[in-house]
Amino acid sequence: MNQMTRREVMGALIKGSLAATLMDFTKTGHVMAENSQQSGSSSLQLAPAYRGVHQVKPLPFDPTKLKGLSEKLITSHHQNNYGGAVRRLNQIQQQIGSLPKDAPPYLMGSLKREELIATNSMILHELYFGNLGGNGKASGTIVDLIKAQYGTVEDWEHDFRLTALSLSGGSGWVILYYNPRDNSVHNYWAWDHTHSLAGGVPLLVMDMYEHAYHIDYGANARGYIDAFFQNINWDEVNRRAEDARPRR
Repeated sequence: MNQMTRREVMGALIKGSLAATLMDFTKTGHVMAENSQQSGSSSLQLAPAYRGVHQVKPLPFDPTKLKGLSEKLITSHHQNNYGGAVRRLNQIQQQIGSLPKDAPPYLMGSLKREELIATNSMILHELYFGNLGGNGKASGTIVDLIKAQYGTVEDWEHDFRLTALSLSGGSGWVILYYNPRDNSVHNYWAWDHTHSLAGGVPLLVMDMYEHAYHIDYGANARGYIDAFFQNINWDEVNRRAEDARPRR
């Protein structure tokens, strides 16, 4: 048998150490997962921040009535992706609440990162479904806000659509935010659930993850974007804008 070099020995030791760490992490995760699946009474013994009692909200529209977006697509998206985020968040928060006092910081860091991802996924999905189910015709307060920043609704829409296309074939969100800092609206690009405008209020949210359109459109993101615009509920967008603006 050939003698191992010092580099090979060190490499083997490092790999073994990483494998052991991953095994410990997995075991810890399994234990916490089992703890999180205990009866409801045990989770209520945790502080509110750790109870993980978020509920899936029903669709605010009839999924059979949308134009260009099938019932199969919408229900799958709602049940599996949005519902999965809610269930994952509940489990993560219970896991954080069950950590021992001497838990290593890296374990808390991993759970906190996942908590932020799951929380924003839940919120953004609720906003996304909330701004669907309309006739796609913009009017009201939001039109004035858009014109003040983009000149015309058509120019704003071009900006929004092009931002969406830049995310096609991958993942992310396009979000029309209200910025209370200067009382304006602006389209923002978000590669994943952790990107957001600090202090901003989402007014119009578009999911550009492939799960939002692949069942109906495959790789044709442009077709999905067209369908999205046909179904925007601008009344809901206006409600969000009115709530976000300072009271006079």
